[in-house]
Amino acid sequence: MAAVTNPYLEGDFAPVREERTDTELQVEGKLPEYLDGRYLRIGPNPVRPRPAVYHWFMGAGMVHGLRIRDGRAEWYRNRYVRSGPVRRALGEPKQPGKVKAHAGFDMSPNTNVIGYRGHTLALVEAGPRPYELTFELETIGPCDFDGTLSGGYSAHPLVDPATGELHAVSYYFGSANLVHYSVTGTDGRVRHTAAIEVGGSPMMHAFSLTERFVVLYDLPVTFDARKAAAFSPRPFAKPTELLFDRVVGRRRVPDWFVAMGIRRLDEGSIPYSWNSDYPARIGVMPRQRSGSEVRWFDVEPCYVYHPLNAYEDGDRIVLDVVRHQKMFATEHRGPNEGAPTLDRWTLDLTAGKLLEERLDDRGQEFPRMDERLVGRRHRYGYTVGGFGAGAPGDRPTGAPVADCVIKHDLAGGTSALRRLGAGKEADEFLFVPAQSDAEEDEGVLMGFVYDRTGDRSDWLVLDAGTLEPMASVHLPVRVPHGFHGNWVPV
Repeated sequence: MAAVTNPYLEGDFAPVREERTDTELQVEGKLPEYLDGRYLRIGPNPVRPRPAVYHWFMGAGMVHGLRIRDGRAEWYRNRYVRSGPVRRALGEPKQPGKVKAHAGFDMSPNTNVIGYRGHTLALVEAGPRPYELTFELETIGPCDFDGTLSGGYSAHPLVDPATGELHAVSYYFGSANLVHYSVTGTDGRVRHTAAIEVGGSPMMHAFSLTERFVVLYDLPVTFDARKAAAFSPRPFAKPTELLFDRVVGRRRVPDWFVAMGIRRLDEGSIPYSWNSDYPARIGVMPRQRSGSEVRWFDVEPCYVYHPLNAYEDGDRIVLDVVRHQKMFATEHRGPNEGAPTLDRWTLDLTAGKLLEERLDDRGQEFPRMDERLVGRRHRYGYTVGGFGAGAPGDRPTGAPVADCVIKHDLAGGTSALRRLGAGKEADEFLFVPAQSDAEEDEGVLMGFVYDRTGDRSDWLVLDAGTLEPMASVHLPVRVPHGFHGNWVPV
């Protein structure tokens, strides 16, 4: 019998087995002297995946980091985020002391990694808590914001540039039909929470923030009881499925049942699927108010992982988003349901209407912008492109990858594109300003690029204004395709 294959375990999606620290790194070109900090990027790196059911989103998290200072690359490190299951899989002893897991969700975060108020946090969504890491990326343990985080957290919190506070919208299938909005103060403690009623138990990967409002994406990818039951021990699978089907999205699931019924989270399938019966809508709520004050706007069925930004324009809210036509409807191993596009949704708060328009129909994802403008009017946005260009069989692995960086001038209605070259595959590119008071677009773009020819990766720095390459740090290893990263200045 032929071995089972999985495109998210092949090519540059395949996990790496060695944790490294490299201090002799070759730099080609000239790194800007103003870059003083760490570039951190996280992604799945499964320890013992099951190819027949493995979903890309479920691999154990591994953080890859570069320390940049004085025009030099001082080190590259890659480290697992050592949750309890990862420690067991690696044959390591348990973490000392009590693990502050939420509802038994001691999962290795694999989706985002941020620096906030001197702390390095690895993030994931859907119930688990963040994990805190050291400066050198060693695992400290789960973070509950000094005892003020009562549940799980979000993969995509946003920092308000005016206040420095951290805003988040978190979902968890055990919370009935509620998601939770939270604000963490600059002291690192959660100071405001609000429960918001949604249509059931959706996968709410991200949200948007404006100067006055929180924007919610209540879209038709929802909890799948059958898939969730597959995580449980075999004798409990069918009872677990029946209970989840009757309870999830309606009533709270007891934490003890979740802890007992769901195991093996790191290496299996994801318990969410496309739900054509679930209405698609956008919610608008005044910031730091009650969840009862949400206004809902209907939108054509679709899925959004990543908004670019949102801002207010008089009595309208403008949302720039990457829109997927569907998600997990036919492909249940990763986000491969056709080419995602850059769209603009305009919410008219007076008329109660939503206008949809297409900004760019090329396949693209991982939108980033100047984060000094979160919630404010922006002109420029940056994506990586090439997703969905050709049938899956045309790809080396059958999974969608990016081969270029796209810069959008949303005021001028134009775009520019930087192709990376034959055999080059891009991960997310993010923007870093040249200085705190630099003009928008005055700075650099940075991200990992995989070279299939040499089977290794570079860290590439582009001039944001021209998209011309400025420098590359040549890594002696391959960095597997992953999710999100951030620049953490020192």
